[in-house]
Amino acid sequence: MSFPLLTATAAVPALGAVATAAVPAARRAAARWLALGFSLATLVLAAVQLARFDTASKTPFQFTESHAWIADFGVRYELGVDGIAVVLIGLTALLVPFVVLAGWHDADPLETSSRRWRPTQGFFALILLVEAMVVIAFEATDVFVFYIFFEAMLVPMYFLIGGFGDRAGPHTEAEAAGRRSRAAVKFLLYNLVGGLIMLAAVIGLYAVTAHQLGEGTFSLTRIVEARAAGRLDIATTTERALFLGFFFAFAVKAPLWPLHTWLPGAMTEATAPVAVLITAVVDKVGTFAMLRFCLQLFPDASRWATPVVLGLALVSILYGALLAVAQKDIKRLIAYASISHFGFIVLGIFAMTTQGQSGATLYMVNHGISTAALMLVAGFLIARRGSRLIEDYGGVQKVAPVLAGTFLVGGLATLSLPGLAPFISEFLVLVGTFSRHPVLGAVATVGIVLAALYVLVLYQRTMTGPVAEPVRGMPDLRARELVVVTPLVVLLLVLGIYPKPVTDVLDPAVQHTMSQVHKGDPAPDVRVSDARVKDARVNDVEAAK
Repeated sequence: MSFPLLTATAAVPALGAVATAAVPAARRAAARWLALGFSLATLVLAAVQLARFDTASKTPFQFTESHAWIADFGVRYELGVDGIAVVLIGLTALLVPFVVLAGWHDADPLETSSRRWRPTQGFFALILLVEAMVVIAFEATDVFVFYIFFEAMLVPMYFLIGGFGDRAGPHTEAEAAGRRSRAAVKFLLYNLVGGLIMLAAVIGLYAVTAHQLGEGTFSLTRIVEARAAGRLDIATTTERALFLGFFFAFAVKAPLWPLHTWLPGAMTEATAPVAVLITAVVDKVGTFAMLRFCLQLFPDASRWATPVVLGLALVSILYGALLAVAQKDIKRLIAYASISHFGFIVLGIFAMTTQGQSGATLYMVNHGISTAALMLVAGFLIARRGSRLIEDYGGVQKVAPVLAGTFLVGGLATLSLPGLAPFISEFLVLVGTFSRHPVLGAVATVGIVLAALYVLVLYQRTMTGPVAEPVRGMPDLRARELVVVTPLVVLLLVLGIYPKPVTDVLDPAVQHTMSQVHKGDPAPDVRVSDARVKDARVNDVEAAK
């Protein structure tokens, strides 16, 4: 293609961030509409990518762009998308307009004694900047380019968490600011440590390619081709060390137990739209990178680490679900539920089966939509009552039935009810895990039972029963809020009934990843006993007579 579609898809929200930040302080409404317009323009470009993506193509990456950047160090500006990347870019571009609409008034000025103002322009500019960095991270096929944006997205996220936190709760302004600051710093430190360890691995990978190929390179395509041709043979110990460096950073971002502890605080203290940006958009970069870089660059080390990673994923599933059951804070409950769901995604990736990886990639999409629906409706609920505590609600469905109904759909999707989008992805993950690791698959199903428990108890305590006094007079969803929630609910229903358009795009990339890691699906067990074979033969003879 002569038109740099991938660059344009990342450049539009970046330009939108600059334009939004430049809007005069008094024209907050103009900043909101400008941010929404640029996010919709990005969605159009992402839709063009999906429409023009050729699922029958045998090339690993499409719409590729390659330009010399830092030639002396082998760094090239290389972009390309496979089926997984193009779908996740579509998910990101789809969710950001809803994030903008849901946070329409989240950065309005605070009229307080300290006259602390929340710059509306900065809030929406940071959201668009995060979108731009996430999109180019999905597109990058040069490891160094990926690393730059993998780390750079932490900066705008830090300011979104620390500077535009949730206003709900009994805390004073100073206490709330302190809690937001601590959550933002913890988010930044955890991810920076992971990124620094990854940087050491990136440098190590460059040194290995320089030694064996005569010229150092960060190009994913070139490294994979060199390994396939036998020109690049990484020593076992070196490959395992490099794998661990990459995987550690991705496990922090994912987040995977025990590196998850930054997420509950970040999601709780951030506004609901920013919490969606964290778990439905930014965290997907971690699981996506496991597929693109860990498995393809280090296939032998990936197989070596599989038992431990599967164990960590199983702990994440059960630990996240158990802690979700015990939560009293609505947003914190959703955060721990997300940790459990990311455990399912990692379980599917490292089950090393086609069904497992297909389910994991589809789960990334479905989890993004379901979490966005549940968290945004929860945000609307919390904004009305001014509290995140479950005990402060009751009987909401009697005074705000539409809000309660959409909250129920989001909750049922979170527990993977059949007919809603997450069900088929979770089912594929479990099928793929059962076929190779039946015990792990059986234990992982406990997470589904616990999900039903924490979702239904949450709905019962907040939406049913007698109407709590502070809830009386609570308004139902307004027009803007319905515009946010309705498309997400429709998508949950459509993808729950007919996920084939998405799986058709994802499956070729999954097959390519499986071939790179040199792992095939286990053969089905078709053994039967001698007695059954004898009985079958006797029956055949009798039938012939």
